[in-house]
Amino acid sequence: MTSCVITGIGSCIPEIKKENKEFLSSHFLNPDGSEFDNTNEDIVKKFKEITNISERRYAKPNQTSSSLGTIAAEKAIKNSGINPEELDYIIFAHNYGDVKIDSCQSDVMPNLASRVKHSLGIENPNCVAYDILFGCPGWVEAVIQANAFIKAEIASKVLVIGGETLSRVVDENDRDSMIFADGAGACIIEKKENSNAGIISHATQTFSKDETYFLYNGKSYNTSKNENTRYIKMLGRKIYEFALINVPLAMKTALDKSGVDINDVKKIFLHQANEKMDEAIVKRFYRLYKKPIPEHIMPMSIHKLGNSSVATIPTLLDLVLNGEIENQELNKGDIIIMASVGAGMSINAIVYKY
Repeated sequence: MTSCVITGIGSCIPEIKKENKEFLSSHFLNPDGSEFDNTNEDIVKKFKEITNISERRYAKPNQTSSSLGTIAAEKAIKNSGINPEELDYIIFAHNYGDVKIDSCQSDVMPNLASRVKHSLGIENPNCVAYDILFGCPGWVEAVIQANAFIKAEIASKVLVIGGETLSRVVDENDRDSMIFADGAGACIIEKKENSNAGIISHATQTFSKDETYFLYNGKSYNTSKNENTRYIKMLGRKIYEFALINVPLAMKTALDKSGVDINDVKKIFLHQANEKMDEAIVKRFYRLYKKPIPEHIMPMSIHKLGNSSVATIPTLLDLVLNGEIENQELNKGDIIIMASVGAGMSINAIVYKY
């Protein structure tokens, strides 16, 4: 039986650290441009209570999403031990392409996957490089696509990358800017015969009737700025409510398709968007099975790294596999669930045997 196995993992966590206290001098405004009644101290304190983010990482001025992705890819390739010339596909998940410092302009030509292929020095023209735009669940969805390619016997080795520099597209007058961060994560997925490890099942959904614009690009809350310049915006409460209802159901769909018992799930890797939201998602997921939440079931990195969109899950997986998160480890044979939610609005989940 053919299995799709993650044989290498790597991440790039930018070096620039921005702590919450650095936002105390920010000029936050309401969506209509009016002043907040609350002080910045109150705003930052409330933000920490809701998200549990204490700090986040930003790329250096000379770095972009593709350069962060290249670093993560190099680590994944080294970790897997493959020859990069044997790659059949490179899939790069992102939202904004490469955005230079002090610019809100997205640069996606050539696509980021081709840029990474160039940076890696891969000469093989049969290594196909393309990007995927699927919001924060993009890396998970790219893994699902890699699985499909391998199952269809049109690929045997795929490099999947998720990278973003959201610090370049935030509105500094919007308090939601404190959530977003930069980073990249990557993995090598290989075809393996008679392996006990690999992807067991998955589920994906897109809700676009009423939910499409819960995340969108909008003008600054500062009315003195150019209204044609767009920044990442979100309807936080609507996203929170949407995620709590739909993510647990998608996870259940994937788990039920896998045939794995809920008691055998060892870890749940959720997109690092909001710790309070992630905790509520896991609570509702276990409630669907009328089971208590196991201790240490959900590794978290958001408190130190913030929300780096498509990069959060592969980065979190890399940190756990390298023993860099306290009380978190993976052992051979462990069943894990990876799940995400984001712009579109889309949701996905993968059940994987390590």
